[in-house]
Amino acid sequence: MELKIEGRIKLINETQTWDSGFSKREFVVTTQEQYPQDVKFEAVKDKAAALDAFAVGDNVDVSFNVRGNEYNGKYYVNLQAWKINKAGAAPAAAPTPQAPDTAIAPMGDEEDDLPF
Repeated sequence: MELKIEGRIKLINETQTWDSGFSKREFVVTTQEQYPQDVKFEAVKDKAAALDAFAVGDNVDVSFNVRGNEYNGKYYVNLQAWKINKAGAAPAAAPTPQAPDTAIAPMGDEEDDLPF
């Protein structure tokens, strides 16, 4: 299941890095609906650097996973972004196959095209 949200970037935080080599970067997207919501996402590891191509105010589409965990009896939920695109940017279309130059002639009796 792909979860997706569209909105405008409100905030992009600096990348946080730990001694273990793990890094993450948080950003906030404001939805464009009747009652706008500020939704915080995190981009981890190599996905954090992808945010360098975006600026506050950009309209984006964010694809994400919901991650949950328990720590010391408390439960936490994070929205982990795995793809971010500028809104309205059409993905590259697959090339359409070209029709062959010659048509294939039907085989068998042309009056009766039933296989039995």
